[in-house]
Amino acid sequence: ACDGNRPGKFPPGNLFVAVIEGLWDNGAACGRRYRIRCVSGNNRPCKGGSIDVKAVDSCSRSPCPNTLLMSNDMHFTISRFPHAKINIEYTE
Repeated sequence: ACDGNRPGKFPPGNLFVAVIEGLWDNGAACGRRYRIRCVSGNNRPCKGGSIDVKAVDSCSRSPCPNTLLMSNDMHFTISRFPHAKINIEYTE
């Protein structure tokens, strides 16, 4: 939803998220930055550390399965397993 399909929409490394409607706030979250950290999951998936990401869209699924829906590249950056269900903490 942010900036349409403009090439610069996505940050370097494709580290972006879509957010639930409550965080999206009618587009006010467009471009908002979040610091995300993996905190737990089955088989210790977390790589450690935190990463800064950019909100580029609202979650289009109904209901949205997560508060923040991560890009595949973003998920792989904080988790050792590409499809692991992980618990995260985030701050704005």
